[in-house]
Amino acid sequence: MQDIFDNELPAIAVRGIIPLPNNEFRIEVGRDISIKAMEIAEKKFDSNILLLIQKNPLDIDVNIDSIEEIGVLANISIKLKLPNNSFKVKFKVLDRVKLISFTQEKPYLMAQYVKVNTIIKSDTEELALVRQVVQAVVDKQNAIVVNQEEVSKIVQSGVTSDVISDVIAFNLKSNQNKYKYLKTLELEKRLEFILEDIQTEKQIVELENKINAEVKKSIDESQKEYYLREKMKAIQTELGDKAKQDEEIEKLRKAIEDAKMPESMYKKAMQELSRYQSTNSQMAESSTIRNYLDFITSLPWDNHSKDIDDLNKVAEVLNKNHYGLDKVKDRIIEYLAVKTMTKKTPRTILCFAGPPGVGKTSLGKSIADALGRQFVKSSLGGVSDEAEIRGHRRTYIGALPGRILKGLKDAKTSNPVFLLDEIDKMASNYRGDPASAMLEVLDPEQNSQFSDNYLEEPYDLSQVLFITTANDLSNIPAPLRDRMEIIELSSYTEFEKFNIAKNHLISRELENHGLNSEQLIINDDVLYAIIQNFTREAGVRELDRLIATICRKAVKEILMNKKDQVVVTSDNITAYLGKVKFFNNLNRNQNQVGIVTGLAYTQFGGDTLDIEVTYYPGKGGLVLTGKLGDVMKESAQAALSFVKAHHNDFGINSNIFSENDIHVHVPEGAVPKDGPSAGVTLTTAIVSALTGKSVDSHIGMTGEVTLRGAVLPIGGLKEKAIAAHRSGLTTILIPKENENDIDDIPAEVREHLTIIPVSNVMDVISHTIK
Repeated sequence: MQDIFDNELPAIAVRGIIPLPNNEFRIEVGRDISIKAMEIAEKKFDSNILLLIQKNPLDIDVNIDSIEEIGVLANISIKLKLPNNSFKVKFKVLDRVKLISFTQEKPYLMAQYVKVNTIIKSDTEELALVRQVVQAVVDKQNAIVVNQEEVSKIVQSGVTSDVISDVIAFNLKSNQNKYKYLKTLELEKRLEFILEDIQTEKQIVELENKINAEVKKSIDESQKEYYLREKMKAIQTELGDKAKQDEEIEKLRKAIEDAKMPESMYKKAMQELSRYQSTNSQMAESSTIRNYLDFITSLPWDNHSKDIDDLNKVAEVLNKNHYGLDKVKDRIIEYLAVKTMTKKTPRTILCFAGPPGVGKTSLGKSIADALGRQFVKSSLGGVSDEAEIRGHRRTYIGALPGRILKGLKDAKTSNPVFLLDEIDKMASNYRGDPASAMLEVLDPEQNSQFSDNYLEEPYDLSQVLFITTANDLSNIPAPLRDRMEIIELSSYTEFEKFNIAKNHLISRELENHGLNSEQLIINDDVLYAIIQNFTREAGVRELDRLIATICRKAVKEILMNKKDQVVVTSDNITAYLGKVKFFNNLNRNQNQVGIVTGLAYTQFGGDTLDIEVTYYPGKGGLVLTGKLGDVMKESAQAALSFVKAHHNDFGINSNIFSENDIHVHVPEGAVPKDGPSAGVTLTTAIVSALTGKSVDSHIGMTGEVTLRGAVLPIGGLKEKAIAAHRSGLTTILIPKENENDIDDIPAEVREHLTIIPVSNVMDVISHTIK
């Protein structure tokens, strides 16, 4: 048989098993290359096939370098197809072979081989080694091989030493490095390996038996100790613990009576108390019931704090804690005025929406102080489990109430100011939708019967003053947003930041660092320099941190240099805060063709933005550069379309559009720019470039433009006007529909700006290009 196929056969690379001659074994064959090799072997080679040993079982691809040199020749005995399209195959291993080369690798392996024979050097040594091996295997006290009875029959049936060595080696329990039995041709060496592995396995078995005996002894002792302890507890209960338990039951009963619960809750509490009394204290259920009773008796069922009805005092507290925010303060006072007049909690849920650091959370605390109520805060950022709001059912181990009832328990009153912070940052996943659970909490029509899974009875939340905060309203589901009245808190102006720092932040940080107003002096110019050149934020958190930095350095100077006073000025500010981080856009004070100043609104406040337009010979294309968002790209297209449609009105030759490319550039490096307020600026810049007429550099403008030339209203007018004033502009053009917003601009800015409302692009052009 070795010669009938010219020493070339299909081959399979096997992993995780070492086949040895004179044995049969089963494996699952799933790789396409291996399945095709079996099919060819059955069709053309009488089911004879080479089994090659893969060096690394994790390799997917097979090549000559990834295969061991010695393999086996085998015959396919049984092949069964499995549901996953792989095959369960039984092989009968015939001989050892040496791999010469692959003659084919795709679509299946074909390999050349030569048969290798077992070498016997000494008959005497062979006989001695075989006797030792057989004696070790047939000794039933040493279970060192699998299928020991079957192996014992084979080795005692008069087979050759070669067969004995392969059968025993294949069936050894130890699977470590069995390839040595395949590649070793000297029979004596194989037998020595078997004896070594048998001895090692014996030592492992003895060690396991020793460990098992020690573990059994330890378990027996622990069970004995547990039994004695349980018996002792039973004796102690009979002798005196019964009286102690009765005392605890009476204490819980009194707590239930004093809690002034609703009738339905009182009945349930008494039922749970009865269950607790009849439950063995050693059972897990006992502690669960006790925790439940402790929780419901600590809830403020009928405990209300008395509100302060003096609205002047409320206004005083709000003004003391917060500078500016006049509209927000007025709305809060109106809210409380209605509450005072009706003696009922208003059915409106307030939601403070605005960028980080503008005082949303502290406003909630101020409302609680002004009313004389307890303040509870629960941060909802990252909450994705509905049970965080409604609680867990008590059937679960470690069940807890939801955040709402837990907050009321901590507040010890049923009418606190409850701040739900970061309500826009709740998430939904397979655990449920906490935003939907909040609908019941914040709906005045439902929250008088709020259902918590842990409590299992309705709880009245109608007296709680809920306030929510959010950074991005678009992240709040529409049904939840519909239940809240949105109060917008825009970013602070520079003037507001200055007054906040001067009246609040500096005094607070001086106190935090052990300083007084005589030891550290920060000039007004320094505060403006910090606001303009070292911070870029909507709120005042970074400003507060920088003031704290100055205080720390001042403390160091006072202690190390023995100074009595530290004065921070515009000249030495960099010594305390380092290099300037931000530069405001200043008016270029030079009129240029194709350059127009626009007004922008960012999350950090207002800013100015120069838009540049030029043209050059081309094919009528529009080139946009400067990291623009989709909205500004569309604005540029709309602006160019408007100019093309009205080129006669501007005195522009129509050929200029087909013979030239127009390039629009918005500088400021890689800062992303987007927003629906650059249309008029882009249109004016294009007209200026194509007519060759310059635009006054002291004029700024804002507004979006339609294809018909209408100027649409914009947001953030106050911030844009402040930025224009800061940059040295004298005139700004705004949409006609924003006239009502002019009153929002601080008086000190309005008196330095000429504000011109416009309704059409032609009005803009008439005011800017002469």
